[in-house]
Amino acid sequence: MARLKSRFLVDVLLRRTESAGGFATILAKGDDDSGIILIQCSERGRPGPLLERCFSVGGHYSWQAVGPDDPDDGVSRANYQERRRRADPDLWIIELDIADAPRLVAEWAALT
Repeated sequence: MARLKSRFLVDVLLRRTESAGGFATILAKGDDDSGIILIQCSERGRPGPLLERCFSVGGHYSWQAVGPDDPDDGVSRANYQERRRRADPDLWIIELDIADAPRLVAEWAALT
């Protein structure tokens, strides 16, 4: 089975978020073909979880909550994202501001 490119997946997520009435933007552009995707969830400007798309042992992708436990700790959250970006310059960082962003990510992931 062919693997979908990261840029395509990001574009689909951006369109899906905007069509559902939310806001989505690329904070850091990663590798078009195979960059890992990190999503910064928020709702009406209030921070939510950080979700990262990871390749599982079973050969499928899954979404895992990553980063600091307290989403309101903006400094720790920014530091985490900066460390991840330094460690992996191919990393995409996407911000979603929509009601129940994790649910939207799960629905989107089911399509891919």
